[in-house]
Amino acid sequence: MEEFYWLVCHTKPRCEKKFAALMAAEKFEHYLALIESVRKYGTQVKRFTKPLFPGYVFAQVPAELKARIYQQDLLARAIIVDDVPRFLRQLDDVKAIVASGFELSVMPLMTKGRRVKVIGGPLAGLEGLVDDPSNPQGIVLSVDVLQQGLHVKMPVELLRVLP
Repeated sequence: MEEFYWLVCHTKPRCEKKFAALMAAEKFEHYLALIESVRKYGTQVKRFTKPLFPGYVFAQVPAELKARIYQQDLLARAIIVDDVPRFLRQLDDVKAIVASGFELSVMPLMTKGRRVKVIGGPLAGLEGLVDDPSNPQGIVLSVDVLQQGLHVKMPVELLRVLP
């Protein structure tokens, strides 16, 4: 019986579509989530598709042919999926959302206590913790010496999750 791996393939910059074409040529099952983007350049409006998850393509590859995914130097690394049933459920959810036509964007996962950094505005560079992940409209700044915290409300777009 042939063994298959589901892989999260991290491509080199701007190589997602080329890598997906390689997977199609090899007849490997794969998925590259694409969304339509509209950009205005002066008086011109350009429409194009771009990856929903920049740098990532999902692929199912036979174990003995795994080396073939590296043949065109498009890949930075490939990570084997551990929990395949969960991964496939989430992949089906992503496919349904993309197919729905609703406007969407990728946001960092905000969980209570997650360290974040302010990346814009007058507080740029400040680090804090997410207080309420159900409504991540701000951060808590720790003032350790006083054992106090300051809750600062700010747009989530100004926050970047720290590793």
